[in-house]
Amino acid sequence: MAVAWLILPTYNEAENVGPIVRAARAQLRDADRILVVDDNSPDGTGALADELAGEVPGVEVLHRPGKQGLGRAYLAGFAHALDRGAELVLEMDADFSHDPADLPRLIDAAENGGADLVLGSRYVEGGSVSDWGLLRRLVSRGGSWYARRVLGVTVRDLTGGFKCFRRSVLEALDLNAVHADGYGFQIELTYRTIKGGFRVVELPIVFRDRRVGESKMNARIALEAVWKVPALRRRNANLS
Repeated sequence: MAVAWLILPTYNEAENVGPIVRAARAQLRDADRILVVDDNSPDGTGALADELAGEVPGVEVLHRPGKQGLGRAYLAGFAHALDRGAELVLEMDADFSHDPADLPRLIDAAENGGADLVLGSRYVEGGSVSDWGLLRRLVSRGGSWYARRVLGVTVRDLTGGFKCFRRSVLEALDLNAVHADGYGFQIELTYRTIKGGFRVVELPIVFRDRRVGESKMNARIALEAVWKVPALRRRNANLS
């Protein structure tokens, strides 16, 4: 059995961190681990995560000095997990936008289904988005369509953040060279994985709007993905 590490980046998720950690723990195997990566949340999320680590088996906390972006948080979490022997590394939002009940499906597709990267996809048959208004749906679908056309790939949900990587993928990618954050970070990692010749599989999921708290998405993060996608293709043109 491949040991899986679930990376949960948090910033001001005091209302969500306890429920999401417990819900995820219930879906994982005994040997699997959860790593909360907190960016010094002013609302005390980090302290709550420390309490959880003392109460819930297999939970660790990585504290960072301040808010440095989602991509940097994930990269720090990846390094921590790989250093401790992770064979599978998962990404998931900490606000219940992704259903923890889908974790076993992603793990199984990587462990037993031959996938190198498994994407929880909103935009393949069987996948969907609930609780979003029309504008946000258009921005998300449009962003994935735009990135897919510019990069010349067939993956439907390039901006999604519910993923399971094999260790070999993360070791092969030059993570120190990753430039983007937010949506752009998700696009860049998936694109680098494809260009590296790895097998990417999309599994349908239902994506829901966060239960409580404020979304971290803003216009700057969305626009970053737009202007960095052509640069990403140029920068990685020689990868194969």
